[in-house]
Amino acid sequence: MASAVVLFTPASGVPSAPPGVDKLIHLLVFAALAGTGRWAGLPLRPLAVALVAYAAGSEMLQAVLPIGRSGDVLDALVDVAGIALGLGVLAVAPSSIRPPPS
Repeated sequence: MASAVVLFTPASGVPSAPPGVDKLIHLLVFAALAGTGRWAGLPLRPLAVALVAYAAGSEMLQAVLPIGRSGDVLDALVDVAGIALGLGVLAVAPSSIRPPPS
């Protein structure tokens, strides 16, 4: 739910920030989605595929919805990097907090 708020808030409700902060937000949101999805026990491949689809779909929706936002291929690439980061961090986490292999 939080990711939908971040990704689909109309432009008028998005606070201004220094350049690059939006990319950091994208990275962290998708890292959190990937990490928590795996931690919850979702299978790796379906989770990764679904998150990549969500990343691409969210950028397409931003481009066409009347919310004053624009789709950005670089944002989608940063989203994918966030997915890899979230999955990677969890993969090297101590076994006591890692999900069972899928």
